[in-house]
Amino acid sequence: MDVTQNDSHGSRGSRGPGRQRTGGGTRPGGRAVTRPGNRRDQRRPAAVPAQRRRFKPHELFAERLLAVLSGERPVHWMLNHTVGHGYQQLVELAPHAPFQAHGPRPVVRTCRALPLSPGVVEASACIGAGDQVRAMAFRLERGSDLRWRCAAVELGGERQPA
Repeated sequence: MDVTQNDSHGSRGSRGPGRQRTGGGTRPGGRAVTRPGNRRDQRRPAAVPAQRRRFKPHELFAERLLAVLSGERPVHWMLNHTVGHGYQQLVELAPHAPFQAHGPRPVVRTCRALPLSPGVVEASACIGAGDQVRAMAFRLERGSDLRWRCAAVELGGERQPA
């Protein structure tokens, strides 16, 4: 009478005492065994969550200003993100929609910042839409509530091909 023994995993097999399990073979369903032969636990490393990129204040404001100046967002969307003369400049610039594109959506190609003093940053951005490239400069000031606000906006001259 042929008797088979249960191995340490509870499955029935022909492996007896003293015989080592090999790493080769397949799982039920024909899938290959990928773990080392001496590994017994079924745990897997946890998946690493994708990390969101944290935008710097000048990058974030370049995107916000572009949304307003391309006509995607209304001017009052920036009301709580501007101080002093900055909002008035946006009100004057926005009706002309200087970055409105008739082809591809305008994007911020590059954005650079120059800290002038603690709490004050002047930034410039290159805005591209298709073969058109324009410049935008703006000033950010950090308030007593530690929030950045746009204090001034200026645009480059005529539309120039890339």
